[in-house]
Amino acid sequence: MIVRTLAVGSMLANCYLVWCEETKEALVIDPGGEGRRILAEIAREQLQVKYIVNTHGHVDHITANAEVRRDTGARLAIHEEDAPLLGSPDLNLSVYVGSALQGIKPDMLLHEGDWVACGKQVRLKVLHTPGHTRGGICLQGESEIFTGDTLFAESIGRTDFPGGSHHDLIDSIKNKILVLDDAYLVYPGHGPATTVGHERKYNPFLG
Repeated sequence: MIVRTLAVGSMLANCYLVWCEETKEALVIDPGGEGRRILAEIAREQLQVKYIVNTHGHVDHITANAEVRRDTGARLAIHEEDAPLLGSPDLNLSVYVGSALQGIKPDMLLHEGDWVACGKQVRLKVLHTPGHTRGGICLQGESEIFTGDTLFAESIGRTDFPGGSHHDLIDSIKNKILVLDDAYLVYPGHGPATTVGHERKYNPFLG
């Protein structure tokens, strides 16, 4: 399995291209902007994108959803509790950054324990991790986890937006992420990658 990180948009959200090296089947996690750049990378690697997965429904993670879906024919997936955010500029916060993302509907609703698979090498388990939003998710592979805005390197997601809960966020991190082995690679929604072990030891919000 190959993972490529693209920091996109004005908020430099991490968009991940994840693909099976053998079949070139792929998924795109959080296409938060710069759709043409994402599509150029997809074309350069000759990927066949099956799914677009949003870890949650905020503007900096969904802006290029429609463009990437249109050009790749991929199915758009999000947790059922964040699906309403895709169609509401107020809920997805796009109204506050001078745009109005609306009218977007997912093709798939995700739930705790679902699997997203591509080719022979990509198999990610959906973990429902509310706190940043009610329908926030992480995607767990064999040795890596994509955490969206739940967990960052030595930080955690904000909880002051609608649907946020600090209690729920900490509970999600401790019961869904910190139970993994220390060597698990963490791919967050913003900033550099880290490991579960590093966050267990050094994250000041998890003491």
